[in-house]
Amino acid sequence: MTTEPAISARSPRRERTRERLLDAAFEVFADQGVQGASIEAVCEAAGFTRGAFYSNFESKEELFLALMDREMRTHLADLERSVAAIDPAALDTPDGFRAALRSVVSGVGPDVPGERQWCVMKLEFELLAMRDPDVAARYTAGQQRQRAELIVVLTRVLDGLGLRFTVDVRTAVDLLLGAYEAGLRAALLGAPGDQHPEALIEVLVDVLTAAAPPR
Repeated sequence: MTTEPAISARSPRRERTRERLLDAAFEVFADQGVQGASIEAVCEAAGFTRGAFYSNFESKEELFLALMDREMRTHLADLERSVAAIDPAALDTPDGFRAALRSVVSGVGPDVPGERQWCVMKLEFELLAMRDPDVAARYTAGQQRQRAELIVVLTRVLDGLGLRFTVDVRTAVDLLLGAYEAGLRAALLGAPGDQHPEALIEVLVDVLTAAAPPR
């Protein structure tokens, strides 16, 4: 396995090539499925040769993992922007807290078609990982890295709002991620609104957070 260079080490031209390949990959994977799509199809959609692909990614699996990393960072940036727009005074009442939480949740994540595409692609890739130990190791490593980044961001967000988790931060993040993914699948399958991710996250955050002690 090759080691992916840091973003800062890539030239602007190579970074643009990489981004175009990632954009094309999302469209191709969504249309053809992760396993059904070929590297050639991604290259054609991006307007590049296989050489350009292999100068950025060693395999289709690595491409998908990079796509997941980019999506996660987009979510984290959306989260921080949504939280930055909250008036801390609005958190002083239960109703104000829940209204602020709903605004944050609604501002994070893709649109409905994007949610469906991501959910299907991720489930497909997870099945592939369950069948292939090498893919599983890389997928798990990517998930752990994303989890660590989410912990850092959520800790910073709560600190800025004068809140804290009432349980260990790792446990809280696992519960929130599990609720979001389960709620997303339920929503896409037509379940009632109280099983959708927004409703589940709102209840969980209400339970898992409290005012931080005075410094």
